[in-house]
Amino acid sequence: QVQLVESGGGLVQAGGSLRLSCKASGRTFSLYPMAWFRQTPGKEREFLSTISWNGAITYYLDSVKGRFTISRDNAENTVYLQMNSLKPEDTAVYYCAAQTTRIYSAWRRDLTGDYWGQGTQVTVSS
Repeated sequence: QVQLVESGGGLVQAGGSLRLSCKASGRTFSLYPMAWFRQTPGKEREFLSTISWNGAITYYLDSVKGRFTISRDNAENTVYLQMNSLKPEDTAVYYCAAQTTRIYSAWRRDLTGDYWGQGTQVTVSS
């Protein structure tokens, strides 16, 4: 079992920054890829960014490329999402996810995460 706990969400003005954290417990965090998603009411969960098991491979949704940065600290069992130049349309609940079966691999976008956090709310005011 893997438990994922997000933190760092909140209310920020447009143009501001937030850093989200997702701390994992359970099985060995350093072995598998992680990802961030977000969801707004009435819409499907939207993929944002992924990072491979060792941090060497990252991937971003076009609309956040250049503004968001994913990183991980395997010693702290934590993945981060640094969000800069935030826009009102970034308002959502943000989730982290793990693909724990993909050991020593990058995230596969045609597969869903097998563990998810509970989400953290990000609200960007105009």
